[in-house]
Amino acid sequence: MTPWLDIGKKWFAERSWTPFPFQLETWQAYLDGHHGLVNAPTGSGKTYSLIVPILLEFMRNHPRALKGEGLQAIWITPIRALSKEIELSAGRAIEGLGLKWRVGVRSGDTKLAERQRQRERPPELLITTPESMHLLLASRDYADFFKDVKAVVADEWHELMGSKRGVQVELALSRLKTIAPSMKVWGISATIGNMDQALEALLGNYYHDHNFRVIRADIEKKVEVVSILPDTLERMPWAGHLGIQLLDKVIDVVKKSTTTLIFTNTRSFAEIWYQRMLDKAPDLAGLIAMHHGSISQELRSWVEEQLHEGKLKAVICTSSLDLGVDFRPVETVIQVGGPKGVARFLQRAGRSGHQPGAVSRIYFVPTHSLELMEAAAIREAIKQKIVEDRFPYLRSFDVLMQYLITLSVSDGFNPDEIYDEITTTFCYASVSREEWTWLLNFITTGGDSLQAYDEYRKVIIVNGIYKVFNRSIAMKHRLSIGTIVGDASMFVRMLSGKYLGTIEEYFISRLKPGDVFWFAGRNLELVRIKDMEAQVRKSNRKSGAVPSWQGGRMPLSSQMSEMIRIKLDEAVHGRETDEEMKFLKPLFDLQRELSILPAKDQFLVEYFRSTEGYHVVMYPFEGRFVHEGLAALMAYRIAQIHPITFSIAMNDYGFELLSDQPIPIDEAIETNVLGVDNLFRDIQASINSTEMARRKFRDIAAISGLVFKGYPGKPVKDRHLQSSSQLFFEVFNDYDAHNLLLQQAFEEVMDFQLEEVRLRAALDRINHQRIVITTPDRPTPFSFPIIVDHMREKLTTEKLEDRIKKMVIQTEKN
Repeated sequence: MTPWLDIGKKWFAERSWTPFPFQLETWQAYLDGHHGLVNAPTGSGKTYSLIVPILLEFMRNHPRALKGEGLQAIWITPIRALSKEIELSAGRAIEGLGLKWRVGVRSGDTKLAERQRQRERPPELLITTPESMHLLLASRDYADFFKDVKAVVADEWHELMGSKRGVQVELALSRLKTIAPSMKVWGISATIGNMDQALEALLGNYYHDHNFRVIRADIEKKVEVVSILPDTLERMPWAGHLGIQLLDKVIDVVKKSTTTLIFTNTRSFAEIWYQRMLDKAPDLAGLIAMHHGSISQELRSWVEEQLHEGKLKAVICTSSLDLGVDFRPVETVIQVGGPKGVARFLQRAGRSGHQPGAVSRIYFVPTHSLELMEAAAIREAIKQKIVEDRFPYLRSFDVLMQYLITLSVSDGFNPDEIYDEITTTFCYASVSREEWTWLLNFITTGGDSLQAYDEYRKVIIVNGIYKVFNRSIAMKHRLSIGTIVGDASMFVRMLSGKYLGTIEEYFISRLKPGDVFWFAGRNLELVRIKDMEAQVRKSNRKSGAVPSWQGGRMPLSSQMSEMIRIKLDEAVHGRETDEEMKFLKPLFDLQRELSILPAKDQFLVEYFRSTEGYHVVMYPFEGRFVHEGLAALMAYRIAQIHPITFSIAMNDYGFELLSDQPIPIDEAIETNVLGVDNLFRDIQASINSTEMARRKFRDIAAISGLVFKGYPGKPVKDRHLQSSSQLFFEVFNDYDAHNLLLQQAFEEVMDFQLEEVRLRAALDRINHQRIVITTPDRPTPFSFPIIVDHMREKLTTEKLEDRIKKMVIQTEKN
């Protein structure tokens, strides 16, 4: 152990701290010149595991200096909320070790004057986001700004890696490796199944050419899962209503705890729970708050400060509070609705029980009875130490095209040099010279399809350097840097001028002036829409529309699917030990009575007739994305036997094919309708892959810069963006089939929307199971929630509830 570690230990001791073994190991590895990845839970001091050795190395290399010449270290974080905590931790360490380093934060919230100061006199440590990192690369003389960098840390790397923001980090690192060749690259990550691949994605060629370490914190976090059970079991479950029925029990938990985080899976659910809690317990007014990604930064910051200071009893939140931020006063965590993934659930559980060795207790509130299986499945996954993989993106040409324009608007780039750099990344290692030439041609001429239009000849070649000279193109590009895309948003602003947040245009467009909706914990009346801004005032009306946001539902992970099948198998053989599975016994008994409860080696197919028509319901337990693909595939293959039109519904546990005529299910199973032969061909034929790719292409067009989303405060209307991107898609599809952006759209549909790899694995598993076809005389407990989802599309909420009550009475009578 080097004497430099003793300096770090001495500072820890002055604060009455003792470094964890993983912190000491990281300090030593960093000082020995290694790259690496730190795997540690929230609240374990992972920030200090890298801040301290960065400072110690500076002290070792500059024994007489208190501050550096230029930028020394960059800390990349996925969310702005983390920046403040990292800034505070870094400030403590800098002061404690007697240095005079300055810490700067550069994100979307940083004022223009502060950005200018950072450019002219860089701080020694810069905390930033992937988007702001690329904005710096879009600045003139950026190489001078970055040339002294000794370290880059990618915080919450597991989160970044599973998105195109991770690709932005890979590209930025590929450039910095050339500008600052002595730089070390480190990541901080929660536990994921493919830790080695995560490190390879982060390091790129350094993974093969340099020394690296994966350092795991040996801190066993005990997690206790407590389900909040209803007083009576609904043997015919349906999604969405049970959670609110458990509100009294949730309020009891909140009142007994110091501070509680209540996680919901969607922003809409957060709005509903906040309002319902206030209706039920008015005494909590002023003591509870809400936090989600569409609420303004000012309001979110206020909520975070109140949490830090322990002034709130509860915060209803979404994944906006999933990551890294450590709120010490939080004593209790509640998860509303199935967590769908092990890693997400553990991350949320980790928000409570901060002290080393303390138990993280998380309460689980099901939204329907069958979701209780997920609590048992989570417990099994924790016991077996199973957690999901996070897969890095490959060959994201939209991000690469954006990056090339970024380099062009700053100092320009040499194509041979940049090709050599980008092919050192994990994402672009397989990009061929031919594809590279296509990309260069596209940004300089618009390619085969767009060469007649000057606006797509963005980049000019001068003496072999690719550069943007048009100031309008450069400005529009800087405003468009980033990979986070969603539906066009409108600002929500009170008539007084106070800004509340953003809401998706498609939701607001359905409202008329005078209509009331819930947002940011308020009842708001829409007054008018002006210049893409919804102007509102407070309303005393209790009922209101709940905003819905696209992409809210998360599918079940493959690990959770496997655990649920294990738990079901235990119930089949009478070996269940989890209280949730015991509680569900009457439901399982009714399922057995009407059909079967499938064991692990059985695949259940139910076929029955109702007033709606003929139903085939299959139960792969593979999550709604896989079921969407499987349902379309089954419908297509059955229709090849006998021309039938189907409507389709699915949830995380199974899917339904509904027809107005008999379905030849026995014949279909006999002819291997569930087989993997010709799978890719049949998937392409069964889904409208062109329509799905067209929807995907909208985001790709925005990221690559084909469409401009507008100036601050004056965004382009959503329908205009949609029609522009669709026009590009049609042109490329008809006249430019080799267009890399077009090919990417089809690949993303297969990889991310239909999860083709997982779909194939599911069919492989089914082919090794015994297929059991049952013919119940009415809907079963397993099929009921899927059928209700089908009806939800056709009926209003009140009519739906009446209809469900009748169906339940009918079923129970029989």
